[in-house]
Amino acid sequence: MKSILSAVLVLGLCGLASARDDKTDPVGTWKCEYEIGGQKRTSTLMIKKDGDKLDGTMNWPDQKDAKLKDVKLKDGTLTFSAERVIMDNKLTVEYKLMIDGDKFKGKVAVDVGGQKQEIDIEGKREKKDK
Repeated sequence: MKSILSAVLVLGLCGLASARDDKTDPVGTWKCEYEIGGQKRTSTLMIKKDGDKLDGTMNWPDQKDAKLKDVKLKDGTLTFSAERVIMDNKLTVEYKLMIDGDKFKGKVAVDVGGQKQEIDIEGKREKKDK
């Protein structure tokens, strides 16, 4: 009897975890804000869904339409990477964003000269025009 109850609880909790993903909707245009060296920076994240697959692009003031790679949503956390081009340098930037409704908070990580650096990032989904 205990094993049946345990199995039901485990399946129920798994169902709740997958239901959370169903409720978390990353699709839309997000205005991102972060700080590097004491200077506020912005970018725009665009996420779309094609069937079951998530896809998107990232725009910075000096670089447009950088295609996102490995876009995944699990337990309310959106992860992906994008290639950032600064002068002649190409950097892979990794994102881990915890989505809560129309806001997110997370971390951005990039390897610069063999050292991984992380910064905090926040964002808000743009309202859709009706």
